[in-house]
Amino acid sequence: MDCGVFKMNNYTIIDNDLYHDYDYLNGVINRTLNTLNINNAIFSIIFVTPEEIQKLNSEYRKIDRVTDVISFALEDDDDKILDLRILGDIYICIDKMLEQAKEYGHSNKRELSFLTVHGLLHLLGYDHQTVEEEKEMFGLQDKILEEEKIVR
Repeated sequence: MDCGVFKMNNYTIIDNDLYHDYDYLNGVINRTLNTLNINNAIFSIIFVTPEEIQKLNSEYRKIDRVTDVISFALEDDDDKILDLRILGDIYICIDKMLEQAKEYGHSNKRELSFLTVHGLLHLLGYDHQTVEEEKEMFGLQDKILEEEKIVR
């Protein structure tokens, strides 16, 4: 009999009363975690205003402008406690998401899903600083969204 630890992920979406149509994100998040075989992870997704994300971007990245998503990864290889992965926080600017959905001709669902997967992949150590990294990360994002049937 296996007496192992029950494996599950725990995340919170804090909408700050900015956007309420996001029930589909559960599927997107779970697909991302399952695709990468992630267990026992904890993280938050926080919806913010342009002013809030600009302040975060300015303070932590020294880029004084509004952006769409910022991830703050807490985990490093030495931080695992009893196989618990405390990943960090993803901040998504809802106004920027709505603007980009319109600009790119995407649905709001597609744009918010993309930003969520993008932010989560950053928490999991993916980046797009080089051509190779970008190809891997964006390929994974596209695969996850296609599997969830969230397409352009």
